[in-house]
Amino acid sequence: MPFVYILQCGDGSYYVGSTTDMIARLTEHNSGGGARYTRSRRPVTLAWCSEVERVDEAYALEKRIQGWRRDKRQALIEGRYADLPSLSHTSRVDGGG
Repeated sequence: MPFVYILQCGDGSYYVGSTTDMIARLTEHNSGGGARYTRSRRPVTLAWCSEVERVDEAYALEKRIQGWRRDKRQALIEGRYADLPSLSHTSRVDGGG
């Protein structure tokens, strides 16, 4: 089964990815053979992971989460699912409605 995951990098940043073998992929990231982004930010730890039915679902969810701001990713990691919809909207700077 495919997985979508969020890694917390050694510098505190997050990396979002997908794989069909979570353990092997985490090992790969930590050995420097993973994504270019994580190579210079090791060690990485698994912050969140979800198993999905199909590879195309995993890829679509990965891309969706990659577009999220840090606070929304943090809410997902912490299991604050009720907060996710409100974190999808940006507040207007001009105060207009």
